[in-house]
Amino acid sequence: MNSVVLAAVLVPTVVAMVLVAVHLVRDETAGDPTFLVLAVVEVALVVQAVVGCVALAGTERDISGVTFVSYLLSVVLVLPIGAFWSLAERSRAGTAVLLVALLTVVALEVRLQSLWSTGG
Repeated sequence: MNSVVLAAVLVPTVVAMVLVAVHLVRDETAGDPTFLVLAVVEVALVVQAVVGCVALAGTERDISGVTFVSYLLSVVLVLPIGAFWSLAERSRAGTAVLLVALLTVVALEVRLQSLWSTGG
């Protein structure tokens, strides 16, 4: 996978994590600016999924396609689930769910990069 795509995902993810952490410290619920940054992250994740599938189709590397595509699809689903949960639970716990979802995105990105670089 492309390091530019990885950076395009991780940079807004870290920005969103900082925003959510500030909301947690202030004991506030996430507002529209936070969800706007989450939308930017989600768009980057969808682009990554498309680029990843195209790269997988054109590579000669020994990569488990099912595992790789499963990670690509899972990382796309994490943020919407966390966002809906946060909107349903309008408390500090709901905001914490966003932070957990963002941490999950980072963990899945690390695993995707590992799968792509080592094949396994």
